[in-house]
Amino acid sequence: MVELLAPAGNIESLDAAIGEGADAVYLGLKSFNARLRSSNFAWNQFEAAVQSLHRQGKKIYVTVNTVSEERETERLYRFLSYLTKIGPDGLIVQDFGIIRMVQEFFPNLELHASTQMNVESAAAVNLLSKEGLKRVVLARELGLEEIKQIRTKTNTELEIFVHGALCVSESGLCLFSSFLGGKSANRGMCTQACRRFYTAEVPGGMDQGYYFSPDDLQLIDKIPDLIEAGVNSFKIEGRMKSAEYVGSVVAAYRYLMDHYKEDKKGAAAAAKRMLATDFARSKTTYWYGFKTVPDGIENVGAAVLNPKQAGGTGIYLGTIKDTRPGDITAVEPLQQARISGGNYDPDPGDSIRLHKKDDTERVSYKIRTVEFDRTGNRWIDIPAGFTTGDTVYLLQTKSMSKRYKHVLPNDIGRFRNQPGDERLPVMDLTPVGQDKIPYFPDGLYIQVSTVSDMFVVQAGKPVRILLELNNESKRDILEKQIVLPFSKKDIIISLDPFCPAGLEDELQTTLDQFINLGFKTYVVNNIAHIALLKNKNVSIIGGPYLYTFNRWAVSWLENQGIEAFITPLENSRKNLEATFEPGVRKRVMVTLYAYPALFRIRFKLPKSYDFTFFSDRENKNFKVNSTPDGSFVMPEEPFSIVDKSEKLYRLGFRHVLLDFSKTKVRKNEFRAVSTALLKQQPLPGTSRFNWKEGFYSTEKMEGYRAENRQTAADRNPGGGRLDSGNGSDGTTSSRGKRRRRT
Repeated sequence: MVELLAPAGNIESLDAAIGEGADAVYLGLKSFNARLRSSNFAWNQFEAAVQSLHRQGKKIYVTVNTVSEERETERLYRFLSYLTKIGPDGLIVQDFGIIRMVQEFFPNLELHASTQMNVESAAAVNLLSKEGLKRVVLARELGLEEIKQIRTKTNTELEIFVHGALCVSESGLCLFSSFLGGKSANRGMCTQACRRFYTAEVPGGMDQGYYFSPDDLQLIDKIPDLIEAGVNSFKIEGRMKSAEYVGSVVAAYRYLMDHYKEDKKGAAAAAKRMLATDFARSKTTYWYGFKTVPDGIENVGAAVLNPKQAGGTGIYLGTIKDTRPGDITAVEPLQQARISGGNYDPDPGDSIRLHKKDDTERVSYKIRTVEFDRTGNRWIDIPAGFTTGDTVYLLQTKSMSKRYKHVLPNDIGRFRNQPGDERLPVMDLTPVGQDKIPYFPDGLYIQVSTVSDMFVVQAGKPVRILLELNNESKRDILEKQIVLPFSKKDIIISLDPFCPAGLEDELQTTLDQFINLGFKTYVVNNIAHIALLKNKNVSIIGGPYLYTFNRWAVSWLENQGIEAFITPLENSRKNLEATFEPGVRKRVMVTLYAYPALFRIRFKLPKSYDFTFFSDRENKNFKVNSTPDGSFVMPEEPFSIVDKSEKLYRLGFRHVLLDFSKTKVRKNEFRAVSTALLKQQPLPGTSRFNWKEGFYSTEKMEGYRAENRQTAADRNPGGGRLDSGNGSDGTTSSRGKRRRRT
């Protein structure tokens, strides 16, 4: 029987999901999950939910689908120990470190690979299966034929998303939010840069639109085909959506799954009518209308992107024109707002979604009261923190609301388990002598995307050159047989982090051809690459997209035969040093310069997207490159720490990388970067990314505020007013301000 899996972002959504017939739910707790902005569950609520659902024969899965820094691994270990005691039916994970910990300490925990793990081929599925994972949530950028292909090659359980919001970036590979200020999508803090309003430089002037905001997925028509294809679980996205939304969507898919054999056409029509109250974005079947990969790459963009469609979800109600204080006795801070610009006046019981005009926050809320002032203005209650100019959307009306039987018992006081204070055993990585990894000599490495760019950078005299494997480089080497400026033993082939089923066999053939030509070293960026290169008598380096943010993740990759690593671009200096102790740093390469691919999009952009450069509301500039290998959005301002190479060398990091991939290498730019590296000077017009500040965290920001308050008090012991440098809370916050502008 195929499982219908529903989101439970809060208790009300849990009730709705089970009430409408979901077989299982997935939810997050207060940490280590990719929806930290949803309500999530308290410890006692979660424990009660597990017991109640198991009594009903339902399943419950916990999202632990973020990457963890080294400093967090002990807390992660305690969290896993707690979950072992409570007994959910599975953990949805992204971090390789969790796999390693569970293998070592918690073998009774069932693991499912999150879509954030970027799995889209049978090779990757089968490798994870051998490592003990029972289920894989496939990447969303796959079509029906590709899913069928995977099913024929594996017995592992397959789960796919069938309804809800899409990411424009390939699963698990988005760096945009992190680049804008450390709020990493891989850490559950995505600020949804894809939904933002951008200004583009087009021929003849400027244009504006929501260029990267995709439609929502709706596969209700494809459910019978997917059942026949052998998919094990249908997943509905929406842990940040209302209970009404969850209930209506679950009801529709439940109805179709139960009745399609009796009347396929009639069941589909009835289910669609049930989905008519889904006030989200326009709908798309994404890759499911395209039978071949080239067809999809050419045409999916036009089918899923609509730059005139606002990035928000729901029916537009207008903008906030004014606010005033609300109920001061409420448990949560409330205010009242006057809204204008839409064609519907929301009533008590309606669910709305509020978007800040600077895109920093989006909140769903159920209206409680409506009041009229003396002049007839209509005021509704909203959460505190929103202000004039913020937009409001309708998610559900009260008439659509239903009352569901509660899943949790009335008294949950007896559920008292919480994570304890266990100590995580020390994980020592394996020191490897330089003579054991001859393919990884100390020195400067340079990465490029084309053979022609290899000729430009040879003046830099790198110890090795990394060549990205793409359609152009493949053609130059295999078909044109261009004479290369470096010997094959000095060339490392770097593989693309997205490895879909539709191209898996072709990639295997290409790799075999390159190996036969004498290319013996490869950078792997997808789990599938490890499987495809197994027993090929080649050397492999773990690339930046095999996220090694902690030594447990490194250890798991070691067990796959990887001895050398390129650190993730999102990483910070502090976490890099904590993960790799001095004795193992000779195995690590650090990127000093790059144009990070902020979005990696599987398809070409629509032909109407006649631009290369665009900017956001804060005048940050970006560029997009649309190619037969997909589309890539990069910052116009590169990442650079070239002035830190000597310090890194003293710390024991003896391998550094200048990454010019996805760009055309120009001699003057290369000369400027090389000169700055030689002279140990900062490059103007560049970003540090997360190198200095690390990932954003609320704890860190609170620490900054406390530090600044103390500084202010020290400077002004008399308690008088400070007239300059004040933050919004009245404290000096220079570090906080600088951090927010990043």
